[in-house]
Amino acid sequence: MKRKIDETDGIGSHGTQISKKLAVSGDLISERFRRSFFDGPVLESYQREYAQSTPYKHGVIRNLVSDGLLRAVRDEIQENLHFSPKETDIYRIHQSGDLANLDGLDDSSLSRLPSLLKLRDALYSTKFREELAKITGSGPLSGGRTDMAINVYTPGCYLLCHDDVIGSRRVSYILYLTDPDKPWKAEWGGALRLYATTDAEDGGQMTKIPEPEPVLSIPPSFNQLSFFAVQPGQSFHDVEEVHVREQDAIEEDGGRVRMAISGWFHIPQEGEEGYVEGLEEELAEKSSLVQLQGKDILFDRPQPRTNYYESSTRDKIGKEMATPPDSEDFTEADLDLLVKFIAPTYLTPNTLEEMCGLFTDDSSLKLKEFLSPKFSARLKAYIEKEEQQPPPLPEDTHAIETKTDWHVARPPHKHRFLYQQGNDAEARTAEKSPLQELYEDLFASNAFRKWLSIATSLTLDSCNILARRFRRGKDYSLATGYDEEERVELTLGITPSAGWDVDEEGDVEDVAIGKDVRGSEAEKPDVGGYEIYYAEDDEEEGDGGNGDDGIENQKKKVKADPAIYKSSSADEDGSNVLFSSPAAWNSLSIVLRDHGVLRFVKYVSRQAPGDRWDITGEWGVAEEGCSHDHDGHGESDEEGDGEEEWESDDGDGEEETDGE
Repeated sequence: MKRKIDETDGIGSHGTQISKKLAVSGDLISERFRRSFFDGPVLESYQREYAQSTPYKHGVIRNLVSDGLLRAVRDEIQENLHFSPKETDIYRIHQSGDLANLDGLDDSSLSRLPSLLKLRDALYSTKFREELAKITGSGPLSGGRTDMAINVYTPGCYLLCHDDVIGSRRVSYILYLTDPDKPWKAEWGGALRLYATTDAEDGGQMTKIPEPEPVLSIPPSFNQLSFFAVQPGQSFHDVEEVHVREQDAIEEDGGRVRMAISGWFHIPQEGEEGYVEGLEEELAEKSSLVQLQGKDILFDRPQPRTNYYESSTRDKIGKEMATPPDSEDFTEADLDLLVKFIAPTYLTPNTLEEMCGLFTDDSSLKLKEFLSPKFSARLKAYIEKEEQQPPPLPEDTHAIETKTDWHVARPPHKHRFLYQQGNDAEARTAEKSPLQELYEDLFASNAFRKWLSIATSLTLDSCNILARRFRRGKDYSLATGYDEEERVELTLGITPSAGWDVDEEGDVEDVAIGKDVRGSEAEKPDVGGYEIYYAEDDEEEGDGGNGDDGIENQKKKVKADPAIYKSSSADEDGSNVLFSSPAAWNSLSIVLRDHGVLRFVKYVSRQAPGDRWDITGEWGVAEEGCSHDHDGHGESDEEGDGEEEWESDDGDGEEETDGE
């Protein structure tokens, strides 16, 4: 969202438009807060509580604003404002426009929001900013830049782990506008949750790594202000998913609407007292967003375990070269292994040839019913037993990693899910499970490399494979930047539960809070768990010479709002989605990924019918020895999503529309 710098309290700011607001006296400002708030002993108590708080310094002030004023603000919002659904890899919310832009409204519109204007001016007044700076020890806060919006979390909404470090932010805050006559219950979710960090050494420098799970929850409450100083690499937090009411429960909960004014106080802007040149740029370099886009993965879990195939050789600079795919034949042992796991349809020469042609055109492929019926049945029985048998998985990361075969992916501002890797010396089971057979015996084999090379017409030299389990109400993988050489990425969906694929046809309308906040969402919720590939915003119309480099080049003149990605067709609505796949059973997707393409797995909602399970892998593409060129794979995107889906049980590999 583009923020506007305003002029408040008579202070001029660089690039600021003239504000309609008039300076308000200290006495009038005081009347807008709780009567005792500015008393010396009260403020001293808040200072002590803030200084002693953990896991990092934060504060909670209850009954901050005059009760009558805040109730009037809530009424004005319900009666006059609409909220647009916003969704990215990291959140699902309903949001108003930036309240800093209220000054740009016409007089008629402003006349309907007098209480909201009073509240905004009070929060950014000199008197309140100075007191908040004393409590937090943050140093001076800008009066020339207001930055606030109304966020509404209805059941199923959430915000995942991040540290709030963007630009010139100095103090983050949330002022809750939940129903004052139906107090919010902690069991409804929606809590602000804080993460502890541990210190780790990186090249002689200490860095902070957030723990996988939050350690403190602060439930919402009407007229409660929660706040903390923005600290690069430390102020990690999230907003817990608002829980959907149980189907048979009868409860007067007002629809569980977590409404709040959220915003930031910024460092002094140019021309204000306390301004420090270059400080904003220095803070930006330390943000969690930069970490997501960077290459520093020293403390990430899992770490890659790249296996190189025996047929590949190294050149003088260490790059892999392998035998071209059309020069290798399957041995009898290869076929014995493949037929144990893979449906016979996908092993016939005609099917492989047709698959190769489709992949060459589109740089992606979907194969339904990929596993053989016999192995598929055994695997499904194993996974269903794992999900249903008592005792359930431990909640604590340490317990999971010491009592089960699973490890927990971290840090949480990048991803969180359970995983297993091949050749794990710490594996707890004496006999391989069907899951372990898949990622150790099939996907890591040279026989499967041959199959995948033929199917993609690419020379593959290495692989890195994971089994993943995304738990309901916990797990996700956020979008990260990718600027390496092209590689083949594969995901085998092995989620046994049904009901994941949500029909997304139709336009999403704005939400009128106070009238029907849940609307159709309550009827057919989106439970997440789908995997998305999407293109970064394309600043230029062409790449000038990369016309045959993987799925990246399906992004033709894409310049999209990153909050919109749910449609599978880029041309129909301006979305920059290239490939999407819901959680599914026995469905294989293959994608040629190039630089500029981001990938994530959407947070799995508490409402999901089960956990999302998959096997995912990355295969390196050798620079030498490729027998075919991949031409025209962006062309199909002009008319559709470029995805092909196959059924294995029809015997002939006939093409089927996937309907996404």
